[in-house]
Amino acid sequence: MEFLSRILEAKRLEVEKRSARRPIADLERLAREMSKPRDFLGQLRGPGLGVIAEIKRASPSRGPLRPQLDAPALAREYSAGGCMAISVLTDSAHFGARPDDLPSVRAAVSVPVLKKDFHLSEYQIWEARAEGADALLLIAAALDQPTLAGLIAIALRLGICPLVEVHTASEVGVALDCGAPVIGINNRDLASFRVDLETTRRLRPLIPDGIPVVAESGIRSPEDARRVGQWGADAVLVGEALVCGDDPRGMVRSMSAGIPSLGRECG
Repeated sequence: MEFLSRILEAKRLEVEKRSARRPIADLERLAREMSKPRDFLGQLRGPGLGVIAEIKRASPSRGPLRPQLDAPALAREYSAGGCMAISVLTDSAHFGARPDDLPSVRAAVSVPVLKKDFHLSEYQIWEARAEGADALLLIAAALDQPTLAGLIAIALRLGICPLVEVHTASEVGVALDCGAPVIGINNRDLASFRVDLETTRRLRPLIPDGIPVVAESGIRSPEDARRVGQWGADAVLVGEALVCGDDPRGMVRSMSAGIPSLGRECG
């Protein structure tokens, strides 16, 4: 976890600097002025296999992907393909994000928008709501159990749906104990960066059927989407295959139809 530890330490320092420039009271005021959050959880409970299409310019493991991508234009392509939600990487240091990525994406589409970042504090939850996020990522490996439970509670109070990411059986147990309404199974080991789709197959039976499950990382084709859907995933979160592909709209449509009898449309 050395790499993750370095990212988290950098993120703590980054948030400290931001909070010194802008007090949390300002974020609370902006959050109250935002429109009602869109129903991320309700989308996950819809029929068929959902696709959460991701916008990111770079990756720590692969470097630059599409540094100059037009975030709202790509979001519109995803939405036209039938995605259930859009994930926006908002970490600039490691993923090349720009400050207006999330607000501009949310203004461009009608589906829910997930803020994907390394969330460690209440301040960041208020930031997410002030930016218009409908859902946000919480990484079980990055948080102790009391902190995770507290951030889940704050997010739910603000109307933001927390997607709690896990990679091991013990992290599944922690997420459930903390009241996670949605669990994301990350097929990527954050220590080795090795990707194994079988992680979804191993961990899905540990999660009660009433809690939606998102398979993350390593979903590169409709066949991959079909596999994790057959193992019980309610949605897939797909980034690089869409960002680097020639036809993001068509790829979203194909992945959504990964289980032919359970195709879905949304937007």
